[in-house]
Amino acid sequence: MGFNRENYKRIKEEYEGKYLRAREAAEMRKEEVHAAVEEIGRIDAELSAVGLRIMECAMKNDLNMLESVKKRNRELLDIRKELLVRAGYPEDYTEVRYECPLCGDTGEVDNRMCVCMKKKLIEAGFETSGMSNLIEKQRFDNFSLEYYAKSSESFKRMTIIYKTLFKYANEFDPKTSKNIAMFGPTGLGKTHLSSAVARVVIEKGYDVYYSGALDMLSDFEYSRFKSGAGAPGGGNTDRYYDCDLLIVDDLGTEVSNQFTTSCLYNIINTRLNKGRQTIISTNLTQEEFRKRYWDRITSRVLGEFMILPFIGQDIRSQKLMKNN
Repeated sequence: MGFNRENYKRIKEEYEGKYLRAREAAEMRKEEVHAAVEEIGRIDAELSAVGLRIMECAMKNDLNMLESVKKRNRELLDIRKELLVRAGYPEDYTEVRYECPLCGDTGEVDNRMCVCMKKKLIEAGFETSGMSNLIEKQRFDNFSLEYYAKSSESFKRMTIIYKTLFKYANEFDPKTSKNIAMFGPTGLGKTHLSSAVARVVIEKGYDVYYSGALDMLSDFEYSRFKSGAGAPGGGNTDRYYDCDLLIVDDLGTEVSNQFTTSCLYNIINTRLNKGRQTIISTNLTQEEFRKRYWDRITSRVLGEFMILPFIGQDIRSQKLMKNN
């Protein structure tokens, strides 16, 4: 899996801090109890010694003595609990209280990532994907085909596209999945289905990054012309090359010039060479796309991407008419 590296590092450090804080808090509670009930302090000292004796018996294979030591250990624990309760404490007051009892706040169970850490990484993936708000609202389960007449060509086409993208998301593999280019007029669900794909792929544990074409190329412009001048923020374009799945929305809305076209070619070509997957959506037709961009770009997109042509009537306009 390819969780975002920065998210992984940050969350791993959070787990290390949680683990230490939980143990420190338990140690402070134990010191409090020892000060309040001296007998518990003496029992804890004996329990520590019992632990060493159990190890010695096990190493010597002295089963009779081992059973005797274990019995004494159980007796001491029972007495300890009774003393705690009698002093007004819960019987588990001095135990370490981890947020996750499965992994003990280490993030791992049997050398595998714990479900709690995976959940946090997925949530962080939503936040850093660039489309956290869209992911919450636009999913496969709330994409409706009711705006396409059932017997129409658009209904048949969009049903195929929906099933194709659903399968793509659920079977996503950065080594074998294809690149996708979605063509078609505005308001037909390209962004909705892009965010639906992003959600599923992030939940599978991969690093997804979404950007509008205008914002993406603005980042490259900033990196090229302003970051060296000491301006604060911006300028980090690495993720456009390194993420497992890059989603570029509204391609064709950006200002077209030598610089922006060169950046676009470099992104597409580099990701193809690295074997990293890209989804592009544009309101342009394929013919308009050919006229707007270099042959080197169009040949790669139209030749090496899975082409999904969206057709139908603007869904947003239909919703407005329906609500009026």
